[in-house]
Amino acid sequence: MQNMALHNKYDKATLKKRLEAEPFARHTISFYRYVILEDPQAMRNTLYAAWQSLGCLGRIYVAKEGINAQMTVPVPQWEQFVAQLYAHPEFAGVPFKHAVENDGKGFLKLTIKVRNKIVADGLDDGSFDVTNVGTHLTGREFNEAMEKDGTIVVDMRNQYESEVGHFTGAILPDADTFKEELPMVLEQLKGKEDQKILMYCTGGVRCEKASAFLKHHGFKDVNQLHGGIIDYVRQIKTEGLPSKFIGKNFVFDERIGERITDDIIAKCHQCGAPCDDHTNCANDACHLLFIQCAQCAEKMEGCCSAECQSFIHQPEDVQRQKRKEIGREYHLGVYKSRLRPDLSQAFFKKHLREE
Repeated sequence: MQNMALHNKYDKATLKKRLEAEPFARHTISFYRYVILEDPQAMRNTLYAAWQSLGCLGRIYVAKEGINAQMTVPVPQWEQFVAQLYAHPEFAGVPFKHAVENDGKGFLKLTIKVRNKIVADGLDDGSFDVTNVGTHLTGREFNEAMEKDGTIVVDMRNQYESEVGHFTGAILPDADTFKEELPMVLEQLKGKEDQKILMYCTGGVRCEKASAFLKHHGFKDVNQLHGGIIDYVRQIKTEGLPSKFIGKNFVFDERIGERITDDIIAKCHQCGAPCDDHTNCANDACHLLFIQCAQCAEKMEGCCSAECQSFIHQPEDVQRQKRKEIGREYHLGVYKSRLRPDLSQAFFKKHLREE
């Protein structure tokens, strides 16, 4: 098969129309496995060809150390998808986490990328035993462990994720990336090596590496939520257990968040009203990720600032030229601000004001 056939060739508008016109439902799933892949590029191409033929969509990372996938699978093709995946010895029996809000609209295209790691952690895996992970706890066991005196719960996600939802009483590291968070957590837990540590993340993959990292540094009772928040919600619903997670679960697809409880623990970044709806600035030259309530969305036309709102009304050729002028400097400047936006100081707005 030609390599050109192993990539999406359609624009976003076309992809959205095709998704909306589909006469079938989709399963929204995530899964991961740490396993040695001898040829990640060859595996990537094999998976892409197979999943493209089944109509699968999603974002998947493949590396020497394994696979990390978030995707949607057409319900009529589900059994064939599972059979094909499990036919690879490396992925046989891998467990799936099914989304809480399973509308099948999370992805518009199929993207599979080869990376150095399936999660960017900045660690030298040769310096410690990455297979010596923490004890995996079910949702019930996690709830029970939280009730015990001296237990410490740690959120292994980024600040913009925990901002809209987290387990009650958890340590919420003020980090923008997982790489930044690991040494931060180690410092915050210093002196607590003998206490029970409970870790959690979205689907479990970050905790696999983080729990081994803590054990390497002398923590004796390290535990992790098996299947992450996604499977925790499924378990507590099935067993009729109370949810100790409040708010929304941030997800990395078109949905951005899944409602877990009715609690709204965040605020609109523009007016300060209770709100936990993340959005991207309507100005394509900005695209900053921030929290915006419905009133501000209407007033600001989906933009994060007056500068961006004014900009989207300029002719398209003017907008295109401005994006070209800003170029790489803008994209590097906005990376941090999109995670924790200071709407008055974001790079794009400062650039316009300085002219």
